[in-house]
Amino acid sequence: MTQLLLLIVALLVLGHVPPGRSEFKRCWRGQGACRTYCTRYETYMHMCPDASLCCLAYGVRPLSSKTESA
Repeated sequence: MTQLLLLIVALLVLGHVPPGRSEFKRCWRGQGACRTYCTRYETYMHMCPDASLCCLAYGVRPLSSKTESA
């Protein structure tokens, strides 16, 4: 009986944990990640639809709509 109760409680707890994938929503054409805070190796680009920050790594160049002529 105790094992059955423990199993039911474990299943209820696991049912309320959000999937890990929801934490890493993509933004900026798939190059950035929506987060609460950017790491020190990332820069803030714009706001995501859920009001979090779109963080882009410093090594990634944002794609611009304008082409530069040399």
